[in-house]
Amino acid sequence: MIAFVSLLSFVFWVYLIGFHGRFWRSTPVLAHRAPSGKAKVAVIVPARDEAESIRQCLESLLAQDYPEELSIILVDDNSTDGTGEIAASCGADEQLTILTGEPLPPGWSGKLWAVHQGLAHEKAKTADYVLLTDADIVHARDHISALVAKAEVERLELVSEMVRLNCETIVERALIPAFIFFFQMLYPFVWVANSKKRLAGAAGGTMLVARAALDRIQGVSRIRHHLIDDCSLAKEIKSTGGRIWLGHSERAVSTRVYSYWQEVWKMIARTAYVQLDHSPLMLLGCIVAMCVIYCEPPLLTVFAHGSARMLGVFSWLLMALAFQPTLRSYRRSPLWGFALPCIGLFYLCATVASALRHHSGRGGGWKNRVYSENPAA
Repeated sequence: MIAFVSLLSFVFWVYLIGFHGRFWRSTPVLAHRAPSGKAKVAVIVPARDEAESIRQCLESLLAQDYPEELSIILVDDNSTDGTGEIAASCGADEQLTILTGEPLPPGWSGKLWAVHQGLAHEKAKTADYVLLTDADIVHARDHISALVAKAEVERLELVSEMVRLNCETIVERALIPAFIFFFQMLYPFVWVANSKKRLAGAAGGTMLVARAALDRIQGVSRIRHHLIDDCSLAKEIKSTGGRIWLGHSERAVSTRVYSYWQEVWKMIARTAYVQLDHSPLMLLGCIVAMCVIYCEPPLLTVFAHGSARMLGVFSWLLMALAFQPTLRSYRRSPLWGFALPCIGLFYLCATVASALRHHSGRGGGWKNRVYSENPAA
């Protein structure tokens, strides 16, 4: 049995590195290009209690060097911390519109309800592209130009980026690069962009969407209850014939700070079981897979003997090597690669906690809201 498990773990890592969409390479990265057309862009920023970050976000959007018409629509989703007032102090003019969000109706997630209200604004209706971005993202001056150029040149209906996350606190150093690594494993970026594969994915911090695609899929109304809204939107667009692209960003940075491990735990537990379609069987499969892929190699290295130990060593080395491009991207020590089994165990436990939340009826909570586990409710 030990020999079989050691061989299985090794085969898994050979497959992941050699045949799973080159997910570990931390590419592609959006290149700088100047847009060639005259596309109008509307930026929609849903914001709920984002007083700490909203000024930086809006100021970076107002400072864009995009040469054509650019509108910014902030939807203040019933904030109680002065988010709307801070946004207004940035200089609401013809370029910046601030909407006060309407009460959340049944059957909608808060973010998508805010996005829906933004999409209904006249400036968003008449735009060629809509940029959906979070309220804690700071954009480089040429970011929107690069996004639009990418969409124009390659005729893409969705251009999305995994923005650069904060990685300074000890909690972030331990857990954030692994978050990127696991996301890449779930959604290999080259497979997402491949029109012959059904896999669709996106990252909610930056999503430039063609208005024509949004009209074709009825905006976000079809996915109104989804908590993993970015990937759900990508799936809708790709399944209806649209071409999509997902990459890494050097032009957009998240200002959100995770100082305590509980904050990362809550982020994962909010949606991890949703990712598994609320299926106990899929959860069981996830537990087994994570144990074989991540936990077994160090255990075999320490406690096994002979060929089983050697396969455990090789699997652990392959794991650490696969993690290196992501660690290098975030300027972290390569030694963190050998800690990936412990980090993976943390993410697995948070996933189990997500399932327990679901089955105890607590739902997916975020921003002082708890959503029904019946998506149509």
